[in-house]
Amino acid sequence: MFEHLPGGDLLEAGLRDLRAGRKTVPALLVLVGRPRLVRCGIEVPVLEALPSFPEHELYDLLVTELGREDGYLRYNSLLRRLVSLENALDVVGAAG
Repeated sequence: MFEHLPGGDLLEAGLRDLRAGRKTVPALLVLVGRPRLVRCGIEVPVLEALPSFPEHELYDLLVTELGREDGYLRYNSLLRRLVSLENALDVVGAAG
């Protein structure tokens, strides 16, 4: 549904993972963007135990998977993709 947008693949994967109760990189990224995504009309499922700081959990997961330097670079790249997605949703509307 959102694949045509920049970062739409991450949004789809994150929503799917959240619905399944999985705490993955895409799921945590969607939780980071949750406030703005909800304002765009996207229903974001909530994990049973919603992380207080999904940004920290995302960063920690990436550092664990990739190491400090690569994790940091990937974290910043993902945040840029999230902002691009949110900006695109503002332009086209959540209905896509």
